[in-house]
Amino acid sequence: MKRLLLLMLAMMVGWLPAVAQAWWQPDWQYRKQISVDTTPEGAAISENVGRTPLLVRLHTGNFSFDGTNENGSDLRFVSGDDQTVLNHQIESFDPLMGMALIWVDIPEVMASQKQDIWMYYGNEKAPVASNGQITFDPNYTLVYHFDGAAGAPSRDSTAYTNHAQTAPAGVIDGVSGRAAQFVGTAPLMLPASPSLAVPAAGAFSFSAWVRADQPQGQQLVYARRDGANSFLIGLDQGVPFVEINGQRSPAGAPLSPSTWQHLAVTADGSQVILYVQGRATASLNASLPPLNTVAALGGDVPGTLLAAPAPVAAEVAGADGATPGAAASAGAETAAPVAAPVTNYAPFVGAIDELRLSKVARPAALIYADALAQGAESRLIAYGADEEQSGFGFGALGFLLKAVPMDAWIVIAVLVFMMFQSWVIMYRKSRQVGRVQEANRQFRAAFGESGGKLDAVQTDAKAEQNFAHSSLWRLYRMGVKELHNRQAQGMKALSPNTIEAIRASMDGVRTQENQALGARLGILSNAIAGGPYIGLLGTVLGIMVVFLGTAMAGDVNINAIAPGMAAALLATAMGLFVAIPALFGYNRLIGRNKDVSADMRVFVDEFVTRLAEIHGQNSAPGKTKHDKHEAALAQGADLDLAHAQAAGSA
Repeated sequence: MKRLLLLMLAMMVGWLPAVAQAWWQPDWQYRKQISVDTTPEGAAISENVGRTPLLVRLHTGNFSFDGTNENGSDLRFVSGDDQTVLNHQIESFDPLMGMALIWVDIPEVMASQKQDIWMYYGNEKAPVASNGQITFDPNYTLVYHFDGAAGAPSRDSTAYTNHAQTAPAGVIDGVSGRAAQFVGTAPLMLPASPSLAVPAAGAFSFSAWVRADQPQGQQLVYARRDGANSFLIGLDQGVPFVEINGQRSPAGAPLSPSTWQHLAVTADGSQVILYVQGRATASLNASLPPLNTVAALGGDVPGTLLAAPAPVAAEVAGADGATPGAAASAGAETAAPVAAPVTNYAPFVGAIDELRLSKVARPAALIYADALAQGAESRLIAYGADEEQSGFGFGALGFLLKAVPMDAWIVIAVLVFMMFQSWVIMYRKSRQVGRVQEANRQFRAAFGESGGKLDAVQTDAKAEQNFAHSSLWRLYRMGVKELHNRQAQGMKALSPNTIEAIRASMDGVRTQENQALGARLGILSNAIAGGPYIGLLGTVLGIMVVFLGTAMAGDVNINAIAPGMAAALLATAMGLFVAIPALFGYNRLIGRNKDVSADMRVFVDEFVTRLAEIHGQNSAPGKTKHDKHEAALAQGADLDLAHAQAAGSA
């Protein structure tokens, strides 16, 4: 029993540190699990995405912001191996409002896999580590989050520092943080830097979130002109198009008015592909011309002499003859470009968010991942539980304990009391029965050497001290006492009735010994039977509180419900943790008590037999009906004692 208790304690102590995995650095007190899920249950991406800056969107539904620094300087992102630190850029961090947007550089997003990263926080002395210049790979030549102050030119997050030359008309709430507003006035001008230059047949990527508030006519989202060369991305009656030197992509489905949608264009030197919401909707077999001038966002390049796009029905591979609206009738019947009226593109009216330009053709999987991850409801990113580091490495258990409501704590406190009470009883009863068994063994050895003199053991001056814990000694002492009483009354030989009377006295002592062995075992029975029910009560109360809070909030959020549900189930687990050790300990003690009881029964029979042999009459009269009744009662004494022992009555 001692080894069993020590084993349970060792398992309990060893289990607590095992709850948490390896901790990156001890200076960070908390961490949060974040999963990048490309499996069918998540984003369902079947191609490798590669290196990707993913948006981690924190809010009160998935993060409490407790323990973080006010500016988020303590945030660190570590890969699943708890060793590799990932680059990140904080676009916004507002713990008071419970909102944060962080871009995390994931080195490799694999297809159809679920990979975990850890967000560590809770270090007041941590320096600022946010850096967009290393978060976005060197192939990004311009990244605008539009997170600057109103009236200030937009700033580039990449190492190329391609800051805007002009400011947007306004800044409003966008898909991720703030967005640039366009009201049909002057466009936002991008610089003509060497990093933004596009060589002939060069590679290029454009991506942005677009909200078209008034999608009438022909509006330009992005425009770049260099002499006779032009590269335009715009909307024709709300239908996205890409146009290169007058060649326009086929018409697709229009954008939904006043709705944020992801728009992207890639060029690899031979083909230009237009993406909407991460899906390719049109393509143009053409290559980009050399472009080294400024570019315009939200309108056409000012001061440029415009010409109508040429009819390209025979030039655009895969197109079905679509041409810009104003020039379609003018050039429909000619095979060569002719002079045409100037096409006047209207300025864009709406908003643009998260603009990115690249000097490579981004793969389709990355375009799709951006559209999924940057949206309001991302299926690519899943947020797990927060964990707290402690001196004993409680990890997730510490976070779980924080989520336990007060009513469940009351139930758990009752269960903890029952657990320690049952463990103390098992320890004490184990020691008690151990001492009894050892003392009985020693008494047996001494009694076996007594020979034909039954009271030889009692004459030993140290017998009372040596056999103080022996139940057989107390039975023996009662038998000898009754024998001496009969001899003091002048009985030379004991009749069968007298011997049965002595047996009855010894059986009374045996009953008391059995009751002492079974004392307080009823508490273990209560722990076995009542522990799980008390734990279930705590679970039911906890679940009621969780559902009540969800109903009052009016919002079903698994990230808000899951901690409360897990904390409620902790009460049931605690009830089982009380009952299971008590069950094993109870069965073990009952078995050992039965062994002691059997030894006492055998000793009584042995003592009475030797008593009858030494001091009994030579001829014993037949047993009367009364004698037989007494013998039957003696034989049934074990059953009564076993019942008393199981009930645990003292």
